[in-house]
Amino acid sequence: MAEKNSIFDMVGPIMIGPSSSHTAGVVRIGRVTGKLLGLEADSAEITFYNSFARTFEGHGSDRAAAAGLMGMDTDDERIKEALAIAAELGMVLTWRAVMNAATHHPNTVTIKATSAGRRVECTGISHGGGVISIIGIDGFKCNFSAQLHTLLVTAEDMRGSIAFISNIVANDNANIATMTVDRAGKNGVAKLVLEMDSGLENVTVEYLRHLKWVKEVNYIPQIEI
Repeated sequence: MAEKNSIFDMVGPIMIGPSSSHTAGVVRIGRVTGKLLGLEADSAEITFYNSFARTFEGHGSDRAAAAGLMGMDTDDERIKEALAIAAELGMVLTWRAVMNAATHHPNTVTIKATSAGRRVECTGISHGGGVISIIGIDGFKCNFSAQLHTLLVTAEDMRGSIAFISNIVANDNANIATMTVDRAGKNGVAKLVLEMDSGLENVTVEYLRHLKWVKEVNYIPQIEI
């Protein structure tokens, strides 16, 4: 079945330009990275691939990545000064450009952000119109848009764990729209990503965090991206 797009996907979001794919999409990938980090980044390495690698400075993708990490939205006027603002905050940013990465979509960026000893690696694709796909987190493959309520659970890869988590979510009256799972070896660690049509109560998220076999839980409400 062909993927359906809304008029907002085609026109794009209210944003600071010049390009919805090179600016707005990158802001949103940066915001996702910041939400996963959970802290204000003190440093980040941003790698642009293919088309992004050739144009990231001229199209403002570097400013967009920094802005997203600092929690700015796509229409924030401060995006234009994001690099200067980051420098004032003491955020150390480094840039890499990989011109011919055959395995990557032309508009791909990887952001490795650190803060207080914590590190997050997030890879995303910008499709245009501000629409993104997050395809990798900390070495795990995934595929979510950040347009829905999103729950990410890293846990021991035990029999029945996916069904258990899904049941907890269902008991909170949240309808699961998409699910992806990636495993780091049999009986190792797995990352489960659920996109949901409705949000979760804080008590549900905290319950999952306190399970002994759960390593980490991240929850990104729809409105925050």
